[in-house]
Amino acid sequence: MELIYQMFPIALMCATPLILGALGGLFSERSGIVNIAVDGTMQIGGFVAAAILIVCMDAGLGGASKWIALLASMIAGVVFIALHGVASIHFKADQTISGTALNVLAGGLTIYLCQVFYGTRQTPFFTPDASFQRMTVPVLSEIPVIGPMLFTNVYSTTYIAFAFILITWFIMKKTPFGLRLRSCGEFPQASASMGINVVKMRWIALCISGALSGLAGAVLVLTTSNYYFVNSIHGLGFVAIATLIFGQWNALGVLGAGLFFGFAQTFGYFSSSIPLFSAMPSDFFTLFPYLVTIIALIIFSGRSVGPKASGEIYDSGKR
Repeated sequence: MELIYQMFPIALMCATPLILGALGGLFSERSGIVNIAVDGTMQIGGFVAAAILIVCMDAGLGGASKWIALLASMIAGVVFIALHGVASIHFKADQTISGTALNVLAGGLTIYLCQVFYGTRQTPFFTPDASFQRMTVPVLSEIPVIGPMLFTNVYSTTYIAFAFILITWFIMKKTPFGLRLRSCGEFPQASASMGINVVKMRWIALCISGALSGLAGAVLVLTTSNYYFVNSIHGLGFVAIATLIFGQWNALGVLGAGLFFGFAQTFGYFSSSIPLFSAMPSDFFTLFPYLVTIIALIIFSGRSVGPKASGEIYDSGKR
Protein backbone atom coordinates (compact mmCIF):
# COMPACT_ATOMS: atom_id res chain seq x y z
CA MET A 1 0.00 0.00 0.00
CA GLU A 2 2.90 2.32 0.75
CA LEU A 3 4.14 1.86 -2.83
CA ILE A 4 0.74 2.90 -4.18
CA TYR A 5 0.80 6.02 -2.00
CA GLN A 6 4.18 6.88 -3.50
CA MET A 7 3.10 6.15 -7.07
CA PHE A 8 -0.23 7.98 -7.07
CA PRO A 9 1.04 11.60 -6.87
CA ILE A 10 3.58 10.88 -9.65
CA ALA A 11 0.85 9.27 -11.75
CA LEU A 12 -1.32 12.36 -11.27
CA MET A 13 1.59 14.57 -12.37
CA CYS A 14 2.06 12.47 -15.53
CA ALA A 15 -1.68 12.28 -16.21
CA THR A 16 -2.36 16.02 -15.91
CA PRO A 17 -0.94 17.17 -19.30
CA LEU A 18 -2.49 14.11 -20.98
CA ILE A 19 -5.92 15.00 -19.57
CA LEU A 20 -5.64 18.65 -20.61
CA GLY A 21 -4.43 17.75 -24.11
CA ALA A 22 -7.20 15.17 -24.49
CA LEU A 23 -9.83 17.72 -23.41
CA GLY A 24 -8.46 20.05 -26.07
CA GLY A 25 -8.93 17.33 -28.66
CA LEU A 26 -12.40 16.59 -27.28
CA PHE A 27 -13.70 20.11 -27.96
CA SER A 28 -12.25 20.13 -31.45
CA GLU A 29 -13.48 16.71 -32.51
CA ARG A 30 -16.91 17.17 -30.97
CA SER A 31 -17.31 20.12 -33.33
CA GLY A 32 -16.21 18.03 -36.32
CA ILE A 33 -12.55 19.10 -36.62
CA VAL A 34 -9.88 16.42 -36.25
CA ASN A 35 -7.00 17.99 -34.35
CA ILE A 36 -3.88 15.83 -34.39
CA ALA A 37 -1.88 19.04 -33.90
CA VAL A 38 -2.28 18.62 -30.13
CA ASP A 39 1.37 17.58 -29.90
CA GLY A 40 2.60 20.61 -31.84
CA THR A 41 0.39 22.96 -29.83
CA MET A 42 1.79 21.46 -26.63
CA GLN A 43 5.29 22.20 -27.90
CA ILE A 44 4.38 25.82 -28.56
CA GLY A 45 2.71 26.11 -25.16
CA GLY A 46 5.71 24.58 -23.40
CA PHE A 47 8.18 26.90 -25.12
CA VAL A 48 6.12 30.04 -24.49
CA ALA A 49 5.56 29.11 -20.84
CA ALA A 50 9.29 28.60 -20.22
CA ALA A 51 10.24 31.81 -22.06
CA ILE A 52 7.60 33.96 -20.33
CA LEU A 53 8.46 32.48 -16.93
CA ILE A 54 12.09 33.51 -17.37
CA VAL A 55 11.10 37.04 -18.48
CA CYS A 56 8.70 37.47 -15.56
CA MET A 57 11.20 36.18 -13.00
CA ASP A 58 13.83 38.58 -14.34
CA ALA A 59 11.26 41.38 -13.99
CA GLY A 60 10.81 40.49 -10.33
CA LEU A 61 7.21 39.28 -10.54
CA GLY A 62 7.93 36.34 -8.23
CA GLY A 63 5.16 33.82 -7.61
CA ALA A 64 2.85 35.40 -10.19
CA SER A 65 5.30 34.46 -12.95
CA LYS A 66 4.17 30.86 -13.34
CA TRP A 67 0.52 31.85 -13.58
CA ILE A 68 1.32 34.48 -16.20
CA ALA A 69 3.28 31.79 -18.06
CA LEU A 70 0.24 29.49 -18.04
CA LEU A 71 -1.97 32.25 -19.41
CA ALA A 72 0.58 33.08 -22.11
CA SER A 73 0.77 29.41 -23.13
CA MET A 74 -3.00 29.31 -23.61
CA ILE A 75 -2.94 32.45 -25.77
CA ALA A 76 -0.06 31.04 -27.81
CA GLY A 77 -1.98 27.80 -28.28
CA VAL A 78 -4.99 29.70 -29.64
CA VAL A 79 -2.82 31.70 -32.06
CA PHE A 80 -1.00 28.59 -33.27
CA ILE A 81 -4.10 26.44 -33.74
CA ALA A 82 -5.72 29.27 -35.71
CA LEU A 83 -3.49 28.16 -38.59
CA HIS A 84 -5.30 24.82 -38.49
CA GLY A 85 -8.63 26.64 -38.49
CA VAL A 86 -7.77 28.75 -41.52
CA ALA A 87 -6.53 25.71 -43.44
CA SER A 88 -9.27 23.23 -42.50
CA ILE A 89 -12.33 25.47 -42.13
CA HIS A 90 -11.82 28.21 -44.71
CA PHE A 91 -9.51 26.58 -47.26
CA LYS A 92 -11.11 23.15 -46.71
CA ALA A 93 -7.75 21.40 -46.49
CA ASP A 94 -7.52 17.81 -45.31
CA GLN A 95 -7.55 18.08 -41.53
CA THR A 96 -5.08 15.25 -40.95
CA ILE A 97 -2.53 16.76 -43.33
CA SER A 98 -3.01 20.21 -41.83
CA GLY A 99 -2.50 18.88 -38.29
CA THR A 100 0.59 16.92 -39.33
CA ALA A 101 2.07 20.02 -40.94
CA LEU A 102 1.54 21.98 -37.71
CA ASN A 103 3.26 19.27 -35.67
CA VAL A 104 6.30 19.49 -37.94
CA LEU A 105 6.18 23.30 -37.90
CA ALA A 106 6.06 23.45 -34.09
CA GLY A 107 9.28 21.49 -33.66
CA GLY A 108 11.21 23.60 -36.14
CA LEU A 109 9.68 26.87 -34.93
CA THR A 110 10.57 26.33 -31.27
CA ILE A 111 14.15 25.38 -32.19
CA TYR A 112 14.43 28.48 -34.37
CA LEU A 113 13.06 30.77 -31.65
CA CYS A 114 15.44 29.27 -29.09
CA GLN A 115 18.34 29.91 -31.48
CA VAL A 116 17.20 33.50 -32.08
CA PHE A 117 16.60 34.43 -28.44
CA TYR A 118 19.09 32.25 -26.58
CA GLY A 119 21.68 31.10 -29.11
CA THR A 120 21.03 27.41 -28.31
CA ARG A 121 18.40 24.80 -29.10
CA GLN A 122 16.77 25.22 -25.69
CA THR A 123 15.65 27.88 -23.26
CA PRO A 124 17.84 28.81 -20.29
CA PHE A 125 17.26 26.92 -17.05
CA PHE A 126 14.87 28.44 -14.56
CA THR A 127 15.16 27.80 -10.85
CA PRO A 128 12.96 25.00 -9.45
CA ASP A 129 11.22 27.38 -7.06
CA ALA A 130 10.10 29.51 -10.02
CA SER A 131 7.87 26.75 -11.37
CA PHE A 132 5.14 24.71 -9.69
CA GLN A 133 6.00 22.83 -6.52
CA ARG A 134 4.29 19.91 -4.87
CA MET A 135 1.86 20.81 -2.13
CA THR A 136 0.04 19.06 0.69
CA VAL A 137 -3.50 20.23 1.42
CA PRO A 138 -4.10 20.72 5.14
CA VAL A 139 -6.90 18.66 6.74
CA LEU A 140 -7.77 16.87 3.47
CA SER A 141 -4.40 15.12 3.47
CA GLU A 142 -5.37 13.49 6.77
CA ILE A 143 -8.30 11.59 5.23
CA PRO A 144 -7.53 7.84 5.29
CA VAL A 145 -6.53 6.32 1.93
CA ILE A 146 -7.76 9.26 -0.20
CA GLY A 147 -5.69 11.87 1.62
CA PRO A 148 -2.23 10.41 0.88
CA MET A 149 -3.18 9.76 -2.75
CA LEU A 150 -4.99 12.95 -3.78
CA PHE A 151 -3.92 15.64 -1.33
CA THR A 152 -0.30 14.85 -0.43
CA ASN A 153 2.69 15.96 -2.54
CA VAL A 154 0.43 16.92 -5.45
CA TYR A 155 0.85 19.78 -7.93
CA SER A 156 -1.82 22.47 -7.99
CA THR A 157 -2.00 21.97 -11.77
CA THR A 158 -3.60 18.58 -11.12
CA TYR A 159 -6.56 20.30 -9.50
CA ILE A 160 -6.75 22.63 -12.52
CA ALA A 161 -7.08 19.56 -14.75
CA PHE A 162 -9.80 18.11 -12.50
CA ALA A 163 -11.65 21.43 -12.66
CA PHE A 164 -11.52 21.43 -16.45
CA ILE A 165 -12.86 17.86 -16.47
CA LEU A 166 -15.94 18.99 -14.52
CA ILE A 167 -16.34 22.16 -16.58
CA THR A 168 -16.09 20.22 -19.85
CA TRP A 169 -18.58 17.60 -18.68
CA PHE A 170 -21.05 20.31 -17.64
CA ILE A 171 -20.66 22.27 -20.88
CA MET A 172 -21.06 19.20 -23.09
CA LYS A 173 -23.95 17.60 -21.22
CA LYS A 174 -25.87 20.41 -19.56
CA THR A 175 -25.68 23.55 -21.72
CA PRO A 176 -27.23 24.61 -25.04
CA PHE A 177 -23.73 25.47 -26.28
CA GLY A 178 -22.58 21.90 -25.68
CA LEU A 179 -25.62 20.50 -27.48
CA ARG A 180 -24.99 22.75 -30.48
CA LEU A 181 -21.31 21.84 -30.49
CA ARG A 182 -22.03 18.11 -30.47
CA SER A 183 -24.63 18.50 -33.19
CA CYS A 184 -22.04 20.21 -35.42
CA GLY A 185 -19.80 17.17 -35.03
CA GLU A 186 -22.59 14.74 -35.83
CA PHE A 187 -24.82 16.37 -38.46
CA PRO A 188 -23.44 19.80 -39.47
CA GLN A 189 -25.89 20.31 -42.33
CA ALA A 190 -28.87 19.54 -40.09
CA SER A 191 -27.42 21.88 -37.46
CA ALA A 192 -27.14 24.65 -40.03
CA SER A 193 -30.75 24.11 -41.06
CA MET A 194 -31.73 24.82 -37.43
CA GLY A 195 -29.94 28.17 -37.51
CA ILE A 196 -26.65 27.10 -35.91
CA ASN A 197 -23.57 28.78 -37.36
CA VAL A 198 -21.40 25.72 -37.89
CA VAL A 199 -18.29 27.67 -38.91
CA LYS A 200 -18.52 29.87 -35.81
CA MET A 201 -19.03 26.86 -33.51
CA ARG A 202 -16.04 25.09 -35.01
CA TRP A 203 -13.85 28.16 -34.59
CA ILE A 204 -14.86 28.49 -30.94
CA ALA A 205 -14.17 24.80 -30.32
CA LEU A 206 -10.82 24.99 -32.08
CA CYS A 207 -9.76 28.01 -30.03
CA ILE A 208 -10.69 26.20 -26.81
CA SER A 209 -8.75 23.20 -28.09
CA GLY A 210 -5.68 25.34 -28.74
CA ALA A 211 -5.89 26.97 -25.30
CA LEU A 212 -6.14 23.64 -23.47
CA SER A 213 -3.41 22.01 -25.57
CA GLY A 214 -1.08 24.98 -25.00
CA LEU A 215 -1.85 24.77 -21.28
CA ALA A 216 -1.03 21.04 -21.35
CA GLY A 217 2.42 21.75 -22.76
CA ALA A 218 3.04 24.47 -20.19
CA VAL A 219 2.01 22.22 -17.32
CA LEU A 220 4.32 19.48 -18.57
CA VAL A 221 7.34 21.79 -18.75
CA LEU A 222 6.64 23.65 -15.50
CA THR A 223 6.17 20.50 -13.42
CA THR A 224 8.57 17.92 -14.87
CA SER A 225 11.44 20.11 -16.11
CA ASN A 226 13.27 23.37 -15.49
CA TYR A 227 13.77 24.37 -19.13
CA TYR A 228 12.28 23.73 -22.58
CA PHE A 229 13.89 21.90 -25.45
CA VAL A 230 12.39 20.27 -28.52
CA ASN A 231 12.09 16.85 -26.87
CA SER A 232 10.36 18.18 -23.76
CA ILE A 233 6.98 16.99 -25.05
CA HIS A 234 8.47 13.85 -26.70
CA GLY A 235 5.28 12.75 -28.43
CA LEU A 236 2.97 12.96 -25.42
CA GLY A 237 0.51 14.93 -27.53
CA PHE A 238 -0.19 11.73 -29.43
CA VAL A 239 -0.68 9.87 -26.15
CA ALA A 240 -3.19 12.63 -25.27
CA ILE A 241 -5.05 11.85 -28.50
CA ALA A 242 -4.99 8.15 -27.54
CA THR A 243 -6.39 9.20 -24.15
CA LEU A 244 -9.25 10.94 -25.96
CA ILE A 245 -10.03 7.85 -28.06
CA PHE A 246 -9.66 5.50 -25.10
CA GLY A 247 -11.94 7.82 -23.12
CA GLN A 248 -14.63 7.61 -25.81
CA TRP A 249 -14.71 11.39 -26.47
CA ASN A 250 -16.22 11.88 -23.02
CA ALA A 251 -14.85 14.09 -20.24
CA LEU A 252 -15.15 11.50 -17.48
CA GLY A 253 -13.77 8.82 -19.78
CA VAL A 254 -10.78 11.06 -20.48
CA LEU A 255 -10.15 11.26 -16.72
CA GLY A 256 -10.04 7.49 -16.39
CA ALA A 257 -7.91 7.03 -19.51
CA GLY A 258 -5.54 9.80 -18.42
CA LEU A 259 -4.99 8.14 -15.04
CA PHE A 260 -4.41 4.80 -16.78
CA PHE A 261 -1.71 6.22 -19.05
CA GLY A 262 -0.31 8.25 -16.15
CA PHE A 263 0.22 5.05 -14.20
CA ALA A 264 1.79 3.45 -17.28
CA GLN A 265 4.39 6.26 -17.32
CA THR A 266 4.93 6.07 -13.57
CA PHE A 267 5.44 2.33 -13.60
CA GLY A 268 8.99 2.66 -14.92
CA TYR A 269 10.02 4.95 -12.06
CA PHE A 270 9.12 2.33 -9.46
CA SER A 271 10.00 -0.85 -11.36
CA SER A 272 13.11 -1.40 -9.28
CA SER A 273 10.92 -1.49 -6.15
CA ILE A 274 8.80 -4.34 -7.54
CA PRO A 275 10.65 -7.68 -7.24
CA LEU A 276 8.99 -9.16 -10.31
CA PHE A 277 10.30 -6.36 -12.57
CA SER A 278 13.50 -5.23 -10.84
CA ALA A 279 15.74 -7.38 -13.06
CA MET A 280 14.29 -6.08 -16.33
CA PRO A 281 16.25 -3.50 -18.37
CA SER A 282 15.32 0.14 -17.78
CA ASP A 283 14.89 0.73 -21.54
CA PHE A 284 11.81 -1.49 -21.48
CA PHE A 285 10.08 0.83 -19.01
CA THR A 286 10.93 3.85 -21.15
CA LEU A 287 9.08 2.11 -23.96
CA PHE A 288 6.30 0.83 -21.71
CA PRO A 289 3.87 3.83 -21.81
CA TYR A 290 3.88 3.90 -25.61
CA LEU A 291 3.55 0.11 -25.81
CA VAL A 292 0.55 0.26 -23.49
CA THR A 293 -0.92 3.04 -25.66
CA ILE A 294 -0.66 0.91 -28.80
CA ILE A 295 -2.13 -2.15 -27.09
CA ALA A 296 -5.02 -0.15 -25.63
CA LEU A 297 -5.83 1.38 -29.02
CA ILE A 298 -5.73 -2.05 -30.71
CA ILE A 299 -8.10 -3.52 -28.12
CA PHE A 300 -10.55 -0.63 -27.84
CA SER A 301 -10.37 1.15 -31.21
CA GLY A 302 -12.98 -1.17 -32.70
CA ARG A 303 -15.41 -0.17 -29.98
CA SER A 304 -14.63 3.54 -30.17
CA VAL A 305 -17.24 5.55 -32.00
CA GLY A 306 -16.29 9.18 -32.47
CA PRO A 307 -18.41 12.04 -33.80
CA LYS A 308 -19.83 11.04 -37.18
CA ALA A 309 -18.79 14.18 -39.05
CA SER A 310 -15.34 14.42 -37.44
CA GLY A 311 -12.79 15.03 -40.17
CA GLU A 312 -15.36 15.81 -42.84
CA ILE A 313 -15.05 19.10 -44.70
CA TYR A 314 -18.17 21.16 -44.04
CA ASP A 315 -20.07 22.06 -47.17
CA SER A 316 -23.02 24.33 -46.51
CA GLY A 317 -24.61 23.31 -49.81
CA LYS A 318 -24.55 19.61 -49.01
CA ARG A 319 -27.73 17.94 -47.74
